[in-house]
Parts: sequence; structure tokens; C-alpha cells
Amino acid sequence: QVQLQESGPGLVKPAQTLSLTCTVSGFSITTSTYTWNWIRQPPGKGLEWMGAITNADNTYYSPTLQSRTSISRDTSRNQFTLQLSSVTPEDTAVYYCARGWGVRGTEDYWGQGTQVTVSS
Repeated sequence: QVQLQESGPGLVKPAQTLSLTCTVSGFSITTSTYTWNWIRQPPGKGLEWMGAITNADNTYYSPTLQSRTSISRDTSRNQFTLQLSSVTPEDTAVYYCARGWGVRGTEDYWGQGTQVTVSS
């Protein structure tokens, strides 16, 4: 079975960089045609797609977050990462990683999510 697990600090101070790692098991992130996504859900709000990285290391970002977002991958560890810089309390959310099929809305496997709170 394919499993994804988010990890990283649960508390980040304003203006710092949020860094999360998604560890994938049961499936290689080097497999062709798949994308690896980060999605978040602020309290009381819907899911917000943040960005993705492909097998060719192409990256795609939400226009509202592109200037602050960086996604990368470590194929030796079967992991991909999220960095969100200059965070504010509005970035408080549950952060999910998910496997996709090359376009948004096609995610089939998700991590359980990890709560990240931005607070001083």
C-alpha cells in the first residue's frame, strides 16, 4: 500500500520558514507520470492546493503562494519537502502531502496531515 507521512515542527514563529517533509512508502517517488503535492487546510476553511513537484523535478505553485514556496525532493530517501517562507498567523493550517496524476484535483493518496501553528 502507498503511504505518505508528513513531519516537521508543529509551531513556527512569524517571519520564519516553515519546513515540512513527506516520507513516501510503498511507492517510489521516481515513478514516471506522478506528481507530489502539498495541500493545506486552515481552520474552518477548505483545502488549498499549494504546489507540486514532478518526476522531472518540475515545480508548480499556487499563484498566491509562489513567491514564498519551494518544493523539492530527495529520491534517495523517497521524500519530498515543503518550505514556506515569511510565515504569518494566516499560514496556520493542517498541511497534507498527496500523490497526484500530473494535474490538480487528481490526488489519490494522502498523508494524515500535520498541524502547523504560526504564533509568537
